[in-house]
Amino acid sequence: MSDIPKTAITALILAGGRGTRMGGRDKGLLTWDGVPLIERVLAGVTPLVGGVLISANRDLDRYRTYGFPVLPDAGEAFSGPLAGIARGLDACTTPWLWVLPCDVPQVHGALLARLIDACVATGYSAAVAHDAQHLHATFALLNTAVAPALHAFRAAGRRRAQDWLATLPAAQIDCSDHPEWFVNLNTPEDLLRHRRPGAAAT
Repeated sequence: MSDIPKTAITALILAGGRGTRMGGRDKGLLTWDGVPLIERVLAGVTPLVGGVLISANRDLDRYRTYGFPVLPDAGEAFSGPLAGIARGLDACTTPWLWVLPCDVPQVHGALLARLIDACVATGYSAAVAHDAQHLHATFALLNTAVAPALHAFRAAGRRRAQDWLATLPAAQIDCSDHPEWFVNLNTPEDLLRHRRPGAAAT
C-alpha cells in the first residue's frame, strides 16, 4: 500500500443518533451559522473522497435530498455509532471508509490526510484520531476488510466503538494541535457557544 487516492475512500457521516442532549432534535438538520450541520460537513468532506454515505434513522427523505445514499440502522434503530459504521462498511463500494459525526462543522481535510498517512506508514487497516486526552472513536479511517470483525463484535452484544477499535491493529493519530476539529455540537448551549459572530444558531 503506497498511497490511498481519494477515489478509494468513501465518507460515512454519522447522523443516526437520538440527539438526547439536544432535546431529541435531529442534530444533522440543526443550523449553525444559518446552515444545517449536515451541509457544513458535506461541504467539507465531499471534495476529498470518491463517495459519501449518510447514516440516519429519521428524516430519511430530507437527508436523501442531498443526493447520497442514506442508511438506517439494520434491526433496532438508534443502536449506537457502531450500528451506523457496520451499515456503512457493508454499503461501501471503495476499499476505505472515512467515518465522522454530523455535528463537527470544523472538520478539516488535514485530518483525513493524517489518517491516510498512518495507514500507509503502518500497513494497518484502521486509524483513529486522539487529542492527547481522549480517543475520538468516531473519527476513523477503516478498510472494509474490518467488517467481519465488527459484525462479530456486535453479535457478541458489544456496542462501544472505542472497545471495538481496541481489538484491531489501529493506528492512533495525535491531533492535539487542532482541537477545533473535534468540537461537536451536542447541546443547544454548544450551538450558541461556538457560533461565529453575528450568526444565529437554531
